[in-house]
Amino acid sequence: MSYILAIESSCDETAAAVCNDGLILSNIIASQKIHEEYGGVVPELASRAHLQAIVPVVDTALKKANVSLDEIDAFAFTQSPGLIGALLVGTEFAKSLSLGCNKPLIAVHHMQAHVLANLIQSPGKKNETPSFPFLCLTVSGGHTQIVLCEDFLQMKVIGETLDDAAGEAFDKSAKILGLPYPGGPLIDKFAKNGNPEKYKFPEPKIDELNFSFSGLKTSILYFIRDEKLKNENFVEENMADICASVQSRIVSILLHKLKKASRETGITDICIAGGVSANKGLRREFEKMGIEEGWKTFIPAFEYCTDNAAMIAITGYYKYKAGIFEDLSVVPSARAVF
Repeated sequence: MSYILAIESSCDETAAAVCNDGLILSNIIASQKIHEEYGGVVPELASRAHLQAIVPVVDTALKKANVSLDEIDAFAFTQSPGLIGALLVGTEFAKSLSLGCNKPLIAVHHMQAHVLANLIQSPGKKNETPSFPFLCLTVSGGHTQIVLCEDFLQMKVIGETLDDAAGEAFDKSAKILGLPYPGGPLIDKFAKNGNPEKYKFPEPKIDELNFSFSGLKTSILYFIRDEKLKNENFVEENMADICASVQSRIVSILLHKLKKASRETGITDICIAGGVSANKGLRREFEKMGIEEGWKTFIPAFEYCTDNAAMIAITGYYKYKAGIFEDLSVVPSARAVF
């Protein structure tokens, strides 16, 4: 048996998880509510909150897994990418545990971990997982990528956003509509009762498998501005239809490129991952496209879509098996690529 204790602190979630031979035994997440009043994550406040939460979160993860610190075989942590101050908290804590317990240290790339969230298994459950090679659309507040996965630790980005991420497009659109942060889930909520065909927003013409969302955000901004000049209550009176139309366009941009990637590579095991993969509209349309295209589709459980330590643990487990460790000189990186 090999127990991995994992720590995730890349943004505004302090998380810890324990896995045993790839099975997730615990996954504890402490969310930071303080950022809501500022309309976005404040890096300095995030770092302070991580400092306050990391000890109780790790302690709770160990207790829920019924594992002592002495039984842990290696410590995994998110090294990149993310807010540098937030990453430093998790990195230094993991390094301290590694030094104190004289156990290996494993650095994990946050986006690689999102991809491998599709391989997570829990005790007593047997989820079907994708076969290699597979494609994964990773969508979050900071990243939008199509990743070709050839093995557990061999991945290649074959398409990515040229400007803004899909999650940012959701949140910024919500801000334009006067919705509080985080706005993405609220757009999803309102969209459920709206008509996605009511308002037509443009789909950018971007070469190859890349994405762009900056133009879409601008078109939404101007559309709302012009309509409010005609009717100051336009947004309030049409919130559901606006949200449904915005969500429909973001989802179509994502899935059209994913379909193109599948056809170009011939790969039909297709996954989505990342915080935006929790979006019900995306999940529904992804599964619908999967049926139309003859794909085998995979989506992580909701708790493994947003930032969490279980995905760090599963990635750490495969790196542990491969003997890929770091020494205490390792440092976090805000923008490292994989």
